[in-house]
Amino acid sequence: MSDRWVIAPTEGAGAELVVLGEDCLPAGPVLREPDLAEAVRSRPHVTRWIWRSTPAVYPRLLAAGTRVDRCYDIEAAELLLLGHEGRLGEPRSAAAALARIRNTPVPPDPPPRAAEPGSQDSLFLFEPHPGGSTPLPLTDLVEVYAEQQRRHDATAHPGRMRLLTASESAGMLVAAEMTVAGLPWRADLHRDLLHEMLGERYAGGGEPRRLAELADEVSAAFGRRVRPDLPADVIKAFAQAGIKVTSTRRWELAEIDHPAVKPLIEYKKLYRIWTAHGWSWLQDWVRDGRFRPEYTPGGTVSGRWTTNGGGALQIPKVIRRAVVADPGWRLVVADADQMEPRVLAAISRDRGLMEVAGSEEDLYTRLSDRAFSGDRDHAKLALLGAVYGQTSGDGLKNLAALRRRFPLAVAYVDDAAKAGEEGRLVRTWLGRTSPPAAGAGESDEAGIPQEPAPGAGAPGSSAQDTEFTPGYASVNSRARGRFTRNFVVQGSAADWALLMLAALRRTIAESGLRARLVFFQHDEVIVHCPEEEAAQVTAAVRAAGDLAGRIAFGETPVRFPFTIAVVECYADAK
Repeated sequence: MSDRWVIAPTEGAGAELVVLGEDCLPAGPVLREPDLAEAVRSRPHVTRWIWRSTPAVYPRLLAAGTRVDRCYDIEAAELLLLGHEGRLGEPRSAAAALARIRNTPVPPDPPPRAAEPGSQDSLFLFEPHPGGSTPLPLTDLVEVYAEQQRRHDATAHPGRMRLLTASESAGMLVAAEMTVAGLPWRADLHRDLLHEMLGERYAGGGEPRRLAELADEVSAAFGRRVRPDLPADVIKAFAQAGIKVTSTRRWELAEIDHPAVKPLIEYKKLYRIWTAHGWSWLQDWVRDGRFRPEYTPGGTVSGRWTTNGGGALQIPKVIRRAVVADPGWRLVVADADQMEPRVLAAISRDRGLMEVAGSEEDLYTRLSDRAFSGDRDHAKLALLGAVYGQTSGDGLKNLAALRRRFPLAVAYVDDAAKAGEEGRLVRTWLGRTSPPAAGAGESDEAGIPQEPAPGAGAPGSSAQDTEFTPGYASVNSRARGRFTRNFVVQGSAADWALLMLAALRRTIAESGLRARLVFFQHDEVIVHCPEEEAAQVTAAVRAAGDLAGRIAFGETPVRFPFTIAVVECYADAK
């Protein structure tokens, strides 16, 4: 019996579903079931469910206690395929995909959902999975799925592109499950922390006592009333004091000799905590001992995740003291070590850099021993400068040393930068594609990295963590070159991370552990587990990292180690 079934929720709690044949067309009649969860639960032989949108379907299954091993998310696939075709920014709902197949007017994607209370700033982000998009009849979903398979076959590397789509779909499952599980959160400890740092709250919702005191200190230092929460007011006050500043960023303020600087920096730090993770945030986002943000896989064009609300990916270290495991449980906090340089070694196929990255030892120390006379700081600056485009001053000198020793690695990112400057598309190793440049036409394959044989050079492609929208493509060519230089590395790292999450999720499920994935950001994952499972979870994380490396990049010497801490409190992990 085929392992692929298409399923579509119907009105009420029901569903329609059909089994597919090898040709991606129905191999049986359309079945109608009165209960969506039971329709899935009663078919344990199905190894991949195909549906329109994981956020639209999977939460209903989880609420009914039904988990699936694998899925294919049609709308997530559509976004990836549009990007690969140089059409990122076009409507990406299943309804839009169907309209393009039938040459009918393409409906726009629905507007992004309003951010939830306390949500992170959405500036420079794009919504990768249109919320509230129009459901399609089952037969239409089958038609869209079949056409997407043909489009996968037409890509430069169909196998890699299918792997990317599968891993993105797996990431959608992980995201939904993490929202349900929630990150353990002690509201009582959080309130104690706020009182300790900010003091008492005043009636009417004004600034707490400590912020008010610091605001008075800032004003006293300037000799007039100054609003420290208003950058323009602070810049004007410094100007009146004969000091020119262009911003109120900490690094710029720290260079100034003025009595207002110290209280101003302290004010800014505490103000951020008050507004981003203060009492209002706690009331809005923590329920029943859990913080449950809505994770958005692929929330940036590089593939890195964001959250729709709650600022989950910017939890300050001091606030992490409120993240405490349940009694008898532990948090296994795993950080991928030097992930991006290791990814660069794997995708560039530079033999020298692969040898450096072929150990779990500190990569920058090993690099410094081979090319920088043991100077770890210079080695780190050189390698990160190659990835981020820091190619002036000392960065240029360090880059020259790096290029002599690891020519294929540097050429890989240099080629990606050149492609971006010329308005061409670049891709991650698996096929996630950068936004097109303004005015650019179809994909120029000369700018797309091809798979090199080990030891052979290849053009580059790279995905940056900066949260750029497709509209970013209209910036100047140098800036776009820096973006594409980074896109291949960070984007390929995001692809690796998806495969790592999928492997870890599978191992936890197959081992019958009570452990749950509860948090993820680009190089860090947290598993909440009974204390007696911590050693097994730790081993599973390490194995998942190495397996993801082999699946994503093939058999290379590169290792993907983790620094892992088993703790009761998140703040104790690092």
